[in-house]
Amino acid sequence: MKNILIIGATGQIGSELTMLLRKSYTGNVVAGYIPGAEPKGELKESGPSAIVDITNSQQIADAVTKYQVDTIYNLAALLSAVAENKPQLAWKIGLGGLFNTLEVAREKNCAVFTPSSIGSFGPGTPKDKTPQDTIQRPKTMYGVTKVSGELLSDYYFTRFGVDTRSVRFPGLISYVTPPGGGTTDYAVDIYYSAAKGEKFVCPIAAGTYMDMMYMPDALRAAIEIMEADPAKLVHRNSFNIASMSFEPDTIYQNIRKYLPGFEMEYQVDPLRQAIAESWPNSLDDTCAREEWGWKPEYDLDAMTTDMLAKLKERFGH
Repeated sequence: MKNILIIGATGQIGSELTMLLRKSYTGNVVAGYIPGAEPKGELKESGPSAIVDITNSQQIADAVTKYQVDTIYNLAALLSAVAENKPQLAWKIGLGGLFNTLEVAREKNCAVFTPSSIGSFGPGTPKDKTPQDTIQRPKTMYGVTKVSGELLSDYYFTRFGVDTRSVRFPGLISYVTPPGGGTTDYAVDIYYSAAKGEKFVCPIAAGTYMDMMYMPDALRAAIEIMEADPAKLVHRNSFNIASMSFEPDTIYQNIRKYLPGFEMEYQVDPLRQAIAESWPNSLDDTCAREEWGWKPEYDLDAMTTDMLAKLKERFGH
């Protein structure tokens, strides 16, 4: 990777990935954004940015040409719960946008990273230690776009030689960007409530296990997969990656070790709960470990101590 374009650079993953890549690469790391979601502060000042609406293939091509881009991180997507309310838009961004990106990559010889998700699995998928290659029949528009994206990316690799790579992200937990409508966002919200000294109202039912990951591990995975030796990649789109799996009470009890007075109650959101129940409890990431050396650095306790410290600092507690 020499010159990198990040589409969706002001989103949950993009805002942090852009900054991390700018620390690692001497070339251009271009923050692609849409009007109304402009880069601010350090993100704006630390490198170039360009208006890149993923539904506009000309804007993608113009940015790639102007900055001599060789690698595109395509992070434009609606989150799972939002996508259920806006399925047409989710398809337009998730699949139409990916198609635009892959076409530009084919013409301009770029590598492309497009994240998939645990949402690409469905109720028929084995729940525990979900295999790398297994049935994927999701029941959400978010999931449908993710499976279709995996297949389309593989097609562009086998048919046109476009260097496409991807990981299936679990729920991502971060102290930088506030949550924005994902099914796993409760695991971010709970830390915000704890750090602010508020009672947490949990929208996911007790006993609902989901795979989760701390954002620093997720960002590292996104970079390491693109730096991996292509000769060793048996799979491409998309690798299971994992670091921890828990249900709401597990994270609640972990936080109470540090904040004994913290309280939680349940008010289950039927939409998010239905989505959560259709997803795996845990993923088997053996292929990622074997093919490009994936290894997480954070477990639940390490994440909790870091999240609480960072958020308390922010809220002045």
